[in-house]
Amino acid sequence: MLQQTQVATVVPAFIRFLERFPDVVTLAQAPLDEVLGLWSGLGYYSRARNLHRAACEVVARGGFPESLEELMRLPGVGRSTAAAIVSLAFDRPAAILDGNVRRVFARHAGVEGWPGDPAVARRLWIEAEARLPAPEAPAGTARTYTQALMDLGATVCHRRRPACTACPVASDCVARAHDRVASVPAPRPSRARPLRRIGLLLDAGASGVALVRRPERGVWGGLWCLPEGSAAAPWHTVHHDLTHVRLEIVVGRAEAAAAMSTASAALTGGVRRFAWDEVWPLGLPRPVRDILQMAHRQCMTTDLPVAS
Repeated sequence: MLQQTQVATVVPAFIRFLERFPDVVTLAQAPLDEVLGLWSGLGYYSRARNLHRAACEVVARGGFPESLEELMRLPGVGRSTAAAIVSLAFDRPAAILDGNVRRVFARHAGVEGWPGDPAVARRLWIEAEARLPAPEAPAGTARTYTQALMDLGATVCHRRRPACTACPVASDCVARAHDRVASVPAPRPSRARPLRRIGLLLDAGASGVALVRRPERGVWGGLWCLPEGSAAAPWHTVHHDLTHVRLEIVVGRAEAAAAMSTASAALTGGVRRFAWDEVWPLGLPRPVRDILQMAHRQCMTTDLPVAS
């Protein structure tokens, strides 16, 4: 959950998630829709789909793999995540390189440039491998080292206003010695976010609303959404920022069943009508959830269908 999502947003979602799925078996047995519903608001929904698939694979094989290579074969588990599992769960030295740790190594070793650049990333991986505890170190060393490294980046070596005077490795930090803490690591190169316009069709009344599941690939992959399509007059327009694109979402009233059918032809599963109390547990994109809440209030207030 913490990949690409802020801690303040993650904490309440994490608590809710673990209350419902306290172990990997419970997660594997749950319907994907329920998993996506509890992921709502966190974004990057492919993480939830991968997490669910990984849980199913772990249960099918009878337990968690313990090697770095086997862990990396699980859906959504990359090199750094696999290494964190090896280190924290199995107490074996393995190099991690999440966002906070990249910042620690970049400053301490004086690695200039943006960590997302492949050449800079390679240098940081070399640092991460070189600093690992020895395999013959006392029990608990690998686990403690990895946890301390993550905590150092999260609580001391902040991106802005790092607490260098409280840092246990400040004495030989290259960036601090050269007064480069503020500029190392370099930020992501700025680029204009392109605007993408999406037309959605709303067919809703007091009894419920018509939704369609989106394809797994693309924006809001695998989530339930209003069908795409354009209407003669917009009912509501909202802007929503994603990492690489800014969405202009124009919601129109679905004026005919044929329009709904045409709009949903490219989507999986076709249009399905849900009662309002069935809607809220579904995996819904945050802006679509907000739109549906607005439509629900209007339907309940006027007792008239939103669609023409």
